[in-house]
Amino acid sequence: MSNNKTLRITVTALMAALCYVAFTFLQIKIPTPVGYTSFHLGNTFCVLAALLLGGVPGGIAGAIGMGIGDLLDPIYIAVAPKTIFLKFMIGLITGFVAHKVFKIQKLEGKKLIVGVILSCCAGMLFNFIGEPLVSYLYYLIILGNAEKAITYLVAAKFVTTGINAILAIIIASFIYLAIYPRFKKNGTLAKLKPETKK
Repeated sequence: MSNNKTLRITVTALMAALCYVAFTFLQIKIPTPVGYTSFHLGNTFCVLAALLLGGVPGGIAGAIGMGIGDLLDPIYIAVAPKTIFLKFMIGLITGFVAHKVFKIQKLEGKKLIVGVILSCCAGMLFNFIGEPLVSYLYYLIILGNAEKAITYLVAAKFVTTGINAILAIIIASFIYLAIYPRFKKNGTLAKLKPETKK
């Protein structure tokens, strides 16, 4: 059991690092009237972590990796709490749908492909709706009644969030489906599943 926990913690930390690198260095910042939004690949590894490890570890990896990315960037430091919340929820929802609804580790063939893609879509659908909404509320509280500026921000968020979501769904699904057979063959996926007490 201790080896299983160590493996899960290690892989979660690895995915958090990948989230940080993809979010920080594979990013294109876009100025808006009240701040910045960006295209990035951080969500890809948050979703992938949730597919591999489950919702909570996936959410933790995304929250830590991209939260640190915001905290170390003077442009985004003010929105780090929002990022931490949203990325945790992406992982949580993706993992829940993947492992509780579809039970992807028991699927094969077309059913596996459908389960993986729909699980990624669930997490990204939350982000597509939640990112602009939470951003609106977050900036509205900080900036007062700057409704006109917020409207521009929300419009920009829908564009970048939509593109980020599509990229995350495609790339995370592709990576998971590519590594799934090898992980299953060598027993890694079974080791990553949390053990239940009897």
